[in-house]
Amino acid sequence: MAESTESPRLQFGLNSFGDVATDGGRPMDDAQSVRLLIDEAQLAESVGLDVFSVGEHYREDQVDSATPVLLAGIAQATRSIRVGTSVTVLSTQDPVRLYQEFATVDAIARGRTELVLGRASATESFGLFGYDIREYEALFEEKLDLFVRLMREDRVTWSGRYRSALEAVRLHPRMPEGGVPAWIGIGGSPDSVVRAARYGMPLMMAIIGGKPERFAGHAELYLRALRQFGHAEQPIAQHSLGLIAETDEQAAEIHWKYWEPVVTDLSRERGFYAPTRERYLQELDEGALFVGGVETVARKIARMVRVNHLSRFDLKYDLRHLPREVRETSIRLFGEEVAPRVREILADDDADWSLTGRPVAQITADGGPARAS
Repeated sequence: MAESTESPRLQFGLNSFGDVATDGGRPMDDAQSVRLLIDEAQLAESVGLDVFSVGEHYREDQVDSATPVLLAGIAQATRSIRVGTSVTVLSTQDPVRLYQEFATVDAIARGRTELVLGRASATESFGLFGYDIREYEALFEEKLDLFVRLMREDRVTWSGRYRSALEAVRLHPRMPEGGVPAWIGIGGSPDSVVRAARYGMPLMMAIIGGKPERFAGHAELYLRALRQFGHAEQPIAQHSLGLIAETDEQAAEIHWKYWEPVVTDLSRERGFYAPTRERYLQELDEGALFVGGVETVARKIARMVRVNHLSRFDLKYDLRHLPREVRETSIRLFGEEVAPRVREILADDDADWSLTGRPVAQITADGGPARAS
């Protein structure tokens, strides 16, 4: 991928985990929630956002378990926005089937499809599909190797521990040559950063708590490792949670009301501290929650773009039982006001990009995969 001499257009994406919304004070049912995601993807496209992504979860109050089906519906209902996954739990997927599903989605989307491949922080899929959680790391490594080979090679001969061997297999329908854009998602592990660099794949950093600046070291490690593995520079993106409203105060109050019970449940499940109002406000001020009015959120994103060397910023906009009208307002403000304001702030500051002193890498202009050339 040729190095650009101009600053590339920063991309903005929306991420959903299929969280069930409320409408008129009542939780929407699962079917309504699925259809709402398609409506919100259309809205995201209409306000100028670049990517709409859906996760993969298997919990009550989340409806994103059949991600390729959802994305096919979204692809059919949209024309220009890229459609992808905010996480695909590769460890509990069959890479052959995954290739076929996303080759099909990409055909429907006319080349607008991409994936974020991850090991999973929520592990329900392991028991659901009969995998041993003790093989968490080995499963991902083997399946990533096979999936990348399926995307990058015409015919694949392969053998491993977790599925039957392949002999000169050529799958159909075909992805474009080289596959679709596929990112490696990380939650903070340096090993995962190096793995992404080893495969020459773009890096998606899930930053959901604490100071986002601490991931600057991961970005630096990734760029250094890419060079050592002999790969071209690849894009770096950030996924974080947030909500945008007319004022900082309004956004903070609404988000706390729906964020606190979700995090309280997770704290009981995973054994970390329960959320407090004080810690919540610290996250808004210095941490990884992008909650506030347009100017507050835009300035925080612009700072992270510089510090973490970002090509793209993704906002995880939904929360369990968040009213649909609040979600809609957040999407509209993100696309119509926050994204242009971030670009304006960055354009006004002509300082060198952090870490490398040059513009960041990007997915190719035609939407092709960012991978080693």
